[in-house]
Amino acid sequence: MAWSSRWCFLFLAAWCAAAPAAERRCLTECSPRIGIVSAFGAEADILIAQTQRRRVYTIHGKRFTTGVLRGNPVVIVLSGVSMVNSTLVTQQMLDHFRIERLVMSGIAGGVDPANRVGDVTVPDRWAMPMEVFWNTDSTLPSPCGTPRDLSCLGLSLATGPDGQPLPPYVIDGPHGPVETGLYMRQNHVLNSSNAPAGAFYFDYPVDAEMLRVASGLTPRLERCGPKATRPDGSVDDKLCVRETPRLKVGGRGVSATVFLANASYRAYLHRVLQAQTFEMETAALAHVAHSNDVPYIAFRSLSDLAGGEGFDADVGALFSSGLAETNEAAVTLAFLDAWRQRRAAR
Repeated sequence: MAWSSRWCFLFLAAWCAAAPAAERRCLTECSPRIGIVSAFGAEADILIAQTQRRRVYTIHGKRFTTGVLRGNPVVIVLSGVSMVNSTLVTQQMLDHFRIERLVMSGIAGGVDPANRVGDVTVPDRWAMPMEVFWNTDSTLPSPCGTPRDLSCLGLSLATGPDGQPLPPYVIDGPHGPVETGLYMRQNHVLNSSNAPAGAFYFDYPVDAEMLRVASGLTPRLERCGPKATRPDGSVDDKLCVRETPRLKVGGRGVSATVFLANASYRAYLHRVLQAQTFEMETAALAHVAHSNDVPYIAFRSLSDLAGGEGFDADVGALFSSGLAETNEAAVTLAFLDAWRQRRAAR
């Protein structure tokens, strides 16, 4: 190899080694952006319609739309339902674009009975309660010889504020309690700040700065969706929820690989975890965000009480009137407005 060629090679190798990780991972487009992952197609359509200077990149069949939304450079993608889809699309977004912050938005089931259909929740942390150690009964697992010790398996049980393992799920059967042996456990996360050992997490806290901004939002949440207005301007009250939805900030959100339609398990999650909402995407995004050291927050509009019994007219009104996506998008847009103002004030 000639001296000049060898010098160029060494220079390029050194430059690549010194390049920031954020620059190395943007395989497609490298402008700093807020990544918005939407789990609900209709809501993603609202956000994309308001995005200026749009450009679409199709990556492995998924459409990533870049542009400027409420003064913020963004890239928007629809994840599709499920933890697997959310994990996949979030990592693809982080690999192909330079994402400085992540926003997840969509629809969820309510867990706290005090919440109403249409409320938009902003949990301050997310967990995966169905990442479990499935024991025979409610006896503390002891696969490594000592009760609650799972270290020989590379696992760790989830614990409460008292440091004790969270109680397993028990079903109220017709002839008494039925022990399931389902003990919640933590997930192992490896990132640049905790390598090489990594760390176990049960909760994935949202970004404190983004949460402060969300706490100050006062978006206008509608009681009637856009489809509730008739051609003559009158309103079809059957396409309105009974009470005006509220923005509720704080508490725990939970995600799992199941569609929850079980009132008993929902009550268990509220009693043991004080969970506010249940869905199938956000905690997976949170895991990916923490693995990549990217701050995140999530907004979730409540469609119903997960596992609720009987017909609820509000649920039908929420979806058939377009109210679910309208209110959810209103909160996301209000957050982006506030975030732009915060950046401008710096």
